[in-house]
Amino acid sequence: MEEITADISWIAVIVGMVASMALGFVWFDPKRGPGKVWAEGVGVGLEPPEKFPAFEMAMNTLGLFLMSWFVGVTAKNEALLTVLLATVAFGVLQAAGAMFAQVSRGAALVSFGYWIISLILMIIAQAIF
Repeated sequence: MEEITADISWIAVIVGMVASMALGFVWFDPKRGPGKVWAEGVGVGLEPPEKFPAFEMAMNTLGLFLMSWFVGVTAKNEALLTVLLATVAFGVLQAAGAMFAQVSRGAALVSFGYWIISLILMIIAQAIF
């Protein structure tokens, strides 16, 4: 366990996670930019959902925390190219899975772009903190 917990900048992990969450609120806004392409491609309406998606937000927050932690581990070990490779691989697989689920190519690529920009934000957080 020490391999993935020792000498990690937990402040950078949290900042990277929060920055990625903030990006997500803007990136996936169904009324503009890439969010509009994503919403149309996955069938999300422009109106807010009737019930707040608490479970989905919790899973997203957990995933972003784990991703930011992974970036922290690779930063500590000076292996950021490893996390870049892993993120691109994950993003491609996630996009392919979305397209198999009949999500539009545009929506899948918007999600892929989100992961790449999130990774950049997490790496910047590691560089600063």
